[in-house]
Amino acid sequence: MAAADEPSWLDQDAGPVVRAFAVTRGRARPAAGSFDLVAHVVAVNPGSARPEHLQPEHHAILALVMEPASVAKVATELNLALGVVRVLLGDLMQEGLIAMYDPPDGADALADDVLQAVLHGLRDL
Repeated sequence: MAAADEPSWLDQDAGPVVRAFAVTRGRARPAAGSFDLVAHVVAVNPGSARPEHLQPEHHAILALVMEPASVAKVATELNLALGVVRVLLGDLMQEGLIAMYDPPDGADALADDVLQAVLHGLRDL
């Protein structure tokens, strides 16, 4: 049973009851852009006013991408399906609220360092 201060559409065990197709309004492809997992997105004019017609998920994405973040990180941080995030990012790109760019060349080296750290951590277990 939900606490008095929680919305009635949220269930602690199941999470939000809103289905992915409702968040994307039935769309499966982004209106603009082609978002690769490692592509980075960043808010454009972060201090400007945001359109009121945006959904809460759009606002959450904009808050997250004040600094560059990969598409995969956005999906993970917001606990949304990748397809949903791609559609929402397409909406934001069409509105001119985000920009997309390829990750820096040094990102591969960083990923190697992270993988090495993970391997060392697993070996320590």
